[in-house]
Amino acid sequence: MSLKFDGVTKRFGPHTAVDHLSISIPDQEIFGFLGANGAGKTTTFRMILGLLNPSDGSITWNGKKITYDESDLIGYLPEERGLYPKLKVKDQLIYLGRLKGMTKQAVLHEMDYWLERFKVPEYANKKVEELSKGNQQKIQFIAAVIHKPKLLILDEPFSGLDPVNVELLKKAVIDLKESGTSIVFASHRMEHVEELCQHLCIMHKGKPVLHGSLREIKRSFGKKNVFVLGDFDMNFLEDIPGVTKFKKTTEGAELQIQSEEVSSVIFQALQNKGFVRKFALEEPSLNDIFIAKVGASYE
Repeated sequence: MSLKFDGVTKRFGPHTAVDHLSISIPDQEIFGFLGANGAGKTTTFRMILGLLNPSDGSITWNGKKITYDESDLIGYLPEERGLYPKLKVKDQLIYLGRLKGMTKQAVLHEMDYWLERFKVPEYANKKVEELSKGNQQKIQFIAAVIHKPKLLILDEPFSGLDPVNVELLKKAVIDLKESGTSIVFASHRMEHVEELCQHLCIMHKGKPVLHGSLREIKRSFGKKNVFVLGDFDMNFLEDIPGVTKFKKTTEGAELQIQSEEVSSVIFQALQNKGFVRKFALEEPSLNDIFIAKVGASYE
């Protein structure tokens, strides 16, 4: 059981928004779409939802085309928020829940659970326009999950949230995955994808640049990062064979190396040069991999 894209392309006149996307998204996992604005993430989601038809290729879920019959099994948090400002939160959620086939009683039960969980039980009778943007986003999230969807699509779910609320929502997303929901989410924030996703697809100008398991992507990249903290000049490390990048920092140096073996050469070279407070060998970050593949950083 999975969501499959087979040669999916979407053109708007001369512009190609999504270009030959062929990937399989595993069931009951969090899958990340990573890319700068305009990379094609939102267009991809709109095609999954049937709001847009692909120009070429096909999208199937559990081997079948997604039709109106499956819409009650899908939850969607759009990037541009879409709540009715004049409606009370309770009335808003009852309306949206009823559209998904729920009874009023079931909606109120779920609403109480989520408002309590997000630490805002008093918002049930407030108008949406009276809430801050961050709290409106919590309500939008509740609207996307209130009917317990089997497939949940989140478009930039953490944008505009303060760190405390980001953690609240992250925990909710992880718990939904644990309870069996398949989650696809888009972000341009690499650390969120890195933290939450086992599989991902990096998109750039509509094309899938990299996709697969996070572990395999990092392993196949090969290069590693070395962080050294110490109070002496480390410029000599730049000339060690196998060091592909060197950056001086206020407390030491950051290096990118071709392979793990180079780290022991660096470690030996540091002996008797001064006091080393920290020496750490780490996997490459998604940012490193993106820069290597696309030639530019997101942020």
